[in-house]
Amino acid sequence: MQHGRFITFEGIDGAGKSSQIAAVVDILRARGCTVEQSREPGGTPLGERLRELLLHEPMNLETEALLMFAARREHLAARIVPALQAGNWVVCDRFSDATYAYQVGGRGLAREKFDALEAWVHPGLQPDLTLVFDLPPEIAAARVVSSGAQPDRFEREQRDFFERVRNAYLERAQAAPQRIRVIDANRPPEVIRAEIEQLVVERWFA
Repeated sequence: MQHGRFITFEGIDGAGKSSQIAAVVDILRARGCTVEQSREPGGTPLGERLRELLLHEPMNLETEALLMFAARREHLAARIVPALQAGNWVVCDRFSDATYAYQVGGRGLAREKFDALEAWVHPGLQPDLTLVFDLPPEIAAARVVSSGAQPDRFEREQRDFFERVRNAYLERAQAAPQRIRVIDANRPPEVIRAEIEQLVVERWFA
């Protein structure tokens, strides 16, 4: 049986990932793929409980990174790896690139600690395609406010934090250009969807 594909969506809060994730799932299912849609932190009952702690409880930076990777390890073991081995596709809102961007770039976690955790939790496994939705933090922040949702402790950070997160995402993309594609998220949703659909179709269905 063919091994499935793993697609992740990344970007600062307010970049507009959610609607595009749903669109990609529809695109894949229309082509006969079995797709699992998930998110991080979360994706499993334990992961969702850890998500609540991570988004709302103040904690030490290293505790935060360890909990992120603990949730990820459970997610991989319970859902991602079994789905890929069964030949299914996995579309996930955030993965380890988010930890790099937020904890290393945003908060200043030592890079070698991130590298050690990544090598321990998913050695040899990276997404087949990562789409980074790039948007100036001030525009993203305005979108978050206009949504009316109650902000979590990450969304309440100052603009300079999100500048660091954004720069870390772009740095990560520059280091892995075959895997990571940067999407200009400051455009109409239908234009973004068309670009992503073309990218997915050309890569796997042309």
